[in-house]
Amino acid sequence: MPAGYTFVIADDHPLFRGALREAIAGIGDAPSILEAGDFASARAALHANEETDLLLLDLAMPGASGLSGLISLRGTHPSLPIIVISAHDDPVTVRRALDLGASGFISKSASMEEIRNAVRTVLDGGIAAPAALDLGKESDPEISGLIRRLQTLTPQQTRVLSMLGEGLLNKQIAYELGVSEATVKAHVSAILQKLGVDSRTQAVILLSKIGPDPIAAA
Repeated sequence: MPAGYTFVIADDHPLFRGALREAIAGIGDAPSILEAGDFASARAALHANEETDLLLLDLAMPGASGLSGLISLRGTHPSLPIIVISAHDDPVTVRRALDLGASGFISKSASMEEIRNAVRTVLDGGIAAPAALDLGKESDPEISGLIRRLQTLTPQQTRVLSMLGEGLLNKQIAYELGVSEATVKAHVSAILQKLGVDSRTQAVILLSKIGPDPIAAA
């Protein structure tokens, strides 16, 4: 494998970050491994290290709950491979994470070798899911439809939707993205149309349905 990988480990438990660091330290030639204990720190690390090759993302950190953090980072870093990490490794959680753009899923009960194999698989361009787990199909038609609609959003629209979920106003979003308020309004209109809702509030409510539940305590 090529040398010089940059990894970001985002997890609020120092001991588990240490275990992940130990597991992936031997991948590539002396990889650069950055750590973040909350969602804001994870975003800051990615912003400061645009060359990051892989993000290992805990689903429940301060600043983000459930899959909402994954959705937000998919909008800001659409080409970055993200492996979701969670103690909740049921088929529903794994399938939804992969459907929403994760490149892999690692259970917190995984062995060191399983972690390394998952990381290598994703770095090689593959999708890593827990072995022998039947992901099945989404049984909740509302969630299934919502995931399909979210998949139609462009990265910028996904980013705007995440900012709406954070309660930002159009002018604040415009400032963050470096665009005009008119551009933000156009994005919001497109988002509402794609999600099939009439207001920002309804869009945020939809986003919350895929966010914390069913993994608020992941």
